[in-house]
Amino acid sequence: MSSEHPAPTGLADRIHGGWLGRIAGNMLGKPIEQGKVWTRTRIDRYLGGCGALPLTDYLPEPADPADTAVLRPEWRSCVRGRIHGSCRDDDVDYTVLGLHLLESRGFGFSTEDVGELWLLRLPYLQTFTAERAAYRNLANGLRPPLTATYDNPYQEWIGALIRADVFGWVCPGDPGRAAGLARRDAVLSHTGNGVYGAMFAAALIAAAFTAPAVRDALESALGVIPASSRLARTVRRVMSLHEAGLDWADTVDTATGESAGGWIHTVPNAAVLTAGLLYGDDDFTRTLALTVRGGLDTDSNGATAGSVAGVRTGAAALPGHWKDPLEDTVRSAVFGFDGVRISALAERTVRLAHGGSEPGPAGYPSLHDLHR
Repeated sequence: MSSEHPAPTGLADRIHGGWLGRIAGNMLGKPIEQGKVWTRTRIDRYLGGCGALPLTDYLPEPADPADTAVLRPEWRSCVRGRIHGSCRDDDVDYTVLGLHLLESRGFGFSTEDVGELWLLRLPYLQTFTAERAAYRNLANGLRPPLTATYDNPYQEWIGALIRADVFGWVCPGDPGRAAGLARRDAVLSHTGNGVYGAMFAAALIAAAFTAPAVRDALESALGVIPASSRLARTVRRVMSLHEAGLDWADTVDTATGESAGGWIHTVPNAAVLTAGLLYGDDDFTRTLALTVRGGLDTDSNGATAGSVAGVRTGAAALPGHWKDPLEDTVRSAVFGFDGVRISALAERTVRLAHGGSEPGPAGYPSLHDLHR
């Protein structure tokens, strides 16, 4: 834990930090969520032209009209000085929907339960890639696992990974259990590395509650996916480059350059995420900044990195310039949840974690100290 911030005081503070971190990271990356256009080099050129390197806050307003033309349409609500509550985004919608899933169906939910809630609560046009393919398959009467495999070329893209956070938050210190929940959700729409990405993210967040350092959390998360998978090999590659002393930019360029699949695929995005966490070194601001500057699916990677860093920092210690503009408010396309308070979502998540968590792995601090 960076000496810049005091240690969080308990489980509720950590889970609240995870929610705030996820939303802040998503907002940070949202304006430049177009990996084919917003490469790592172009992002840094944008920031440099605005006098915003090193990045320590939300993105500044663009200084170059050419940049304005290729930002996401929502950018005006996501840049510093203009933020009043969170923007709506699928990276947050699925987190809200995952919470509702656990509240309404319990920890024993089925993959069919996930699909039923999508049809009941999530507008079709607010789904994308693998999720839209699975949604269409559900509406046409298919059942899992066919919902993931029929006419779905996006099976290993990042969609399942972005749905995984809540499973980590409700299983603090238990990455194996978190990964099992995430897998049950992920197989509705994904296969292979797409499913492994969700398991990895859920386990990483669960381990973040109790791991001595973020590298230990990454090691725990690797333990829930096949060591021979492309995802595991890529994460280990980033870890080895970091350990060898390569700088952050060269590590990102090397690892993403070695990863095929495109800018929304799970594997290269896991490289960006892993580098952001390692080189961020348990500093919330640095972790978010490096992850989003890494490019590819910037809002999704920023959200997951923010979730991990928020859990490790805790809500009380998060810098005010990240959390205050969110105004404790979530915009969501999930039916019945638009305008809900972030603090209320965190409180509901804490109740689930108290009711469902088990002791953490040997060698990690007891969760008794987190339940205060």
